[in-house]
Amino acid sequence: LFLPHLEVILRLWRISCTNEFRESRPGEIKKSHEDFLYNSSLQIQIAIAFGAKVVDHVLNLCRGNYDFLEWLPVSLLLYIISYLELEDIARLSQVSCVFEMICSSNALWENIVEKLCDTLTPEMKELAQETGWKQFFFTNRLQLQLQLQRRRQKQDAQNKNLT
Repeated sequence: LFLPHLEVILRLWRISCTNEFRESRPGEIKKSHEDFLYNSSLQIQIAIAFGAKVVDHVLNLCRGNYDFLEWLPVSLLLYIISYLELEDIARLSQVSCVFEMICSSNALWENIVEKLCDTLTPEMKELAQETGWKQFFFTNRLQLQLQLQRRRQKQDAQNKNLT
């Protein structure tokens, strides 16, 4: 999809402590999407001012490749992903390194566990933080009960040693 009427606009301001540029107006460069794709000097100017990631984003926009998900804040992505089915989370984690990191994050799995578990005791939360929320989610109930029992025994032994 190519939209020739859309433009890339770069506005430039001169900032100086001297009076030399005090009356100067901002400069403006307008290029069609097609012209921008072949204007490496303008791409370099944008890269210097804003970084390579912004240039890549603008190039993708000019090519019609809109990936708005990558520009959403991680907190919003976590919120959205937490409503997906487990199979969809597994597929999404294979899309890119960014999504793999988000789909494996403790923050996501903590949201999922809290949403799906009826009761989550403080002791269970501690165990989940130690083992990781994703690991905690996929551990079956019998194994969780054994792990919680071991934690209690260890804590009881530590408390006896302190007294």
